[in-house]
Amino acid sequence: MTLDSGIFERPLRVAIVGSGPSGFYAADPLLKSERPAAVDMFDRLPTPFGLVRGGVAPDHEKIRNVTRVYERIADRPGFRFFGNVTIGRDLDLADLRQHYDAIILAYGAETDRAMGVPGEDLPGSYTATSFVGWYNGHPDYRDAVFDLQQEAAAIVGVGNVAMDVARILAKTVDELRTTDIATHALEALAESKVREIHLIGRRGPAQAAFTALELKEMGRLVACQPIVDPAALALGPRCEEELSDNNRARNLELLREFAAAPDRNAPRRLYFRFLESPVALEGNGRVESLRLGRNRLEGNEPFKQWAEPTGETFDLPCGLVFRSIGYRGIGIPGIPFDQKRGVVPNVAGRVTDSNGIVPGLYAAGWIKRGPSGIIGTNKPDSLETVERIWEDREALPPCPRPDPEAIPALLASRGVRYVTMADWRQIDAAEQAAGAASGKPRERFTRVADMLAVLDGPGATSDTASDK
Repeated sequence: MTLDSGIFERPLRVAIVGSGPSGFYAADPLLKSERPAAVDMFDRLPTPFGLVRGGVAPDHEKIRNVTRVYERIADRPGFRFFGNVTIGRDLDLADLRQHYDAIILAYGAETDRAMGVPGEDLPGSYTATSFVGWYNGHPDYRDAVFDLQQEAAAIVGVGNVAMDVARILAKTVDELRTTDIATHALEALAESKVREIHLIGRRGPAQAAFTALELKEMGRLVACQPIVDPAALALGPRCEEELSDNNRARNLELLREFAAAPDRNAPRRLYFRFLESPVALEGNGRVESLRLGRNRLEGNEPFKQWAEPTGETFDLPCGLVFRSIGYRGIGIPGIPFDQKRGVVPNVAGRVTDSNGIVPGLYAAGWIKRGPSGIIGTNKPDSLETVERIWEDREALPPCPRPDPEAIPALLASRGVRYVTMADWRQIDAAEQAAGAASGKPRERFTRVADMLAVLDGPGATSDTASDK
C-alpha cells in the first residue's frame, strides 16, 4: 500500500463533529493511543467547548475549569480545530467521507423537548435552552427577549438546568455582577419584577433529578427564600427505598430543612412543587396562568415509579413559563436520525440505518445516548465509541484523499472563514481582557461577527467581519 491509499501506513484520519465534552473525550484516547491518529474537530461556532461554554451557568465558574483539560488535549500533535464550520452546509457527509477514515458525531442536543400542551406557543412561554443561551451570550440567542416584567414565573422540570434558570431569576444583580454573565442579560435582569418562582416536578421529591449541590445553593440566596410544603415531602414505601441513592437522600434532607426554616421575609420566593404536570397554558394573547394537573405515583418497583394523573386540575397564575423537560438532538442532512428519540441511531457508538451498521460513522455523547448524565458521564461514553473505531480499523474503507491540507484548501475554496485553535485563544484573550476591565472573568462576545473581528486586527468591527 502507498501512503495515499494505505490506512495502515499513515495516521488514522478522524473527523469529530462537535467540540463539547464528548468530542474532546473522544479526541483524547485517539491522540494518546500507540496507534497513530490525526483528529480534526469541527464546530459551527468559532468557540469550542459546547455546553461547557454555552450551557453551564455563569455563577458556576469552577465547573468550566474542565476546559483546561480540553485545552491540553487540543495541544497534542495531530489535533486541529475548525470552528465556524457547519457540517451539512459548509461541508457535507460526502466531503468528510472523502477526507477521513472515521467520522464521530458528537454535536450534542441543541433543542428542547416540547410539553405538547395547548397554549405552549403563547407569548410568555419560553424554552430553558433559549434562556440559558441568552444569559450565557450564545450567538443563537443574543437577540432573544424575555418578559421579565411579570411577577410570577413557572419552570416546568426539576433537573439541574431548571435549577439554573430558577437561580438566575432568583439572584440579585450584585450576586451576578462578578460572573461572566452576558452584559445584555445582566441589564435586563436588573429590571426584573419576578418575585415568585415555581419549580414544578411531575413526580415526587424522591425522584427529582437535580443534584444536592444545586439544591443546597438555593438555601444560600441573598434575597430569595425556598418554600416547601411539608406535606409534599411525605413518602410512600417505594420512595423510601429510593433513598438508598445518596443524592436523593441528601435532596430530601435539604428539602426538609427548607420546609422547616422560619420565614425571613425575603423579597423573592422559590416554591418547590411536586406531583404536578402542565395541562395547558392559558391567557388572552399571552400567558396569564398555567393549568396544572395533580399526579400520584404508581408502580411497585423502586426507581421505576411513574406519575399518573388524578384528573384534578387547578390554575397557577403566572406570566412566565419556562419548559425544562430535557434536550433533544437534531438531524444533519445525509446522516441517519431517530426523530422519535432525537438521537443518531447506533449500537455502542456504531451508527446504524435500515441496512445495519454504517461503516466509518460513529456517535458519542448526547446525540448517541440522549441528554443524560453530567459532564464526566461523556468520558466513558466517548471511550466506548473510540474502542469501536479501533476494533473496526481493519475493515474501514480508506478515505480517497487523506492529505491533511485538503480540508483547509476545500474550505478556502468555498469562502468559509474557519477558526483555528490559535484563533480561538486570541478571542479568549480578548474576552478575558475586556472582563478584567469590569471585574468579571470575561466579557463574552455574543455575535460571531465580533469574534471574527478580533482576528482581523485593530480597528476591525462587526461591520467588516462576515457573520455567517
